[in-house]
Amino acid sequence: MTNESDWENNSDNPRARYIVPNLDRALVMLELLSSRPEGINVSDLGVELKIPKNSAFRIAVTLENRGFLEKVENTKRYRLTPRLLILGAMSVTDANLFEKSLDVMRRLRDATGETALLGTFADDEGVVLDQALGTHHFKFAVDPGTRFCLHTAAPGKAMLAGLPESERVARVSRLKMPRFTPNTITSHDVFLKHLNEVAARGYGFDLGEEMEGQTCIGAAIRGATGAVIAALWITAPSSRIPDGQLDAFGAVVKSHADEISSRFGAVLSQIA
Repeated sequence: MTNESDWENNSDNPRARYIVPNLDRALVMLELLSSRPEGINVSDLGVELKIPKNSAFRIAVTLENRGFLEKVENTKRYRLTPRLLILGAMSVTDANLFEKSLDVMRRLRDATGETALLGTFADDEGVVLDQALGTHHFKFAVDPGTRFCLHTAAPGKAMLAGLPESERVARVSRLKMPRFTPNTITSHDVFLKHLNEVAARGYGFDLGEEMEGQTCIGAAIRGATGAVIAALWITAPSSRIPDGQLDAFGAVVKSHADEISSRFGAVLSQIA
């Protein structure tokens, strides 16, 4: 096993004397756990990181205390929580996004009766940041930190449609587009044409494209510069949002998303 002092005496790194060993170990532990969704126990963490088991235990407990790790139920394994993902998403949007969105999200929930959600880009996927659970007895609930495919999700479509054309094309070209249901769009060219319709409408639909029987309606949120930073959407059983009411619900979702955008100073009338 590597001696603990080896973390501090890395001659290949000219900045080694400035590195905080325990912080460095904690970051390496997070990187390791990011590739092991099933979790790792403390003994194996020590072996893989080449540090004493006691050191691995103290680091894991500290990260658990700060909400970055959690115990896998009925095991001794640690795994990552969504906290890092949420922090990362916030870093590319705005630290005030939650503050500016929470009351609007709740009002959207009250206006529609359906679960309202807030999310943003996470590389070539989307990520759920927060939710306000619907008021119906049967409702959808999605854990914050959950990732979603951009080509099927209403918020993904809304955010992509709100991008400048060159950026939209570049992002779409990188997407993997697996089929989930018969309604899923799996062609990049067809999807780009579909996004033109979303852009003209101002909101996107997921009509059973990832899960049959589920309908989602989403609209983009823009920051002070007018750039897309997030999305607001509702999710419901398809039976509660018939085709004839899609646009009525879409207008409600968009008006609430626009309210959040206005709080950032976005001038929507100037955005083509």
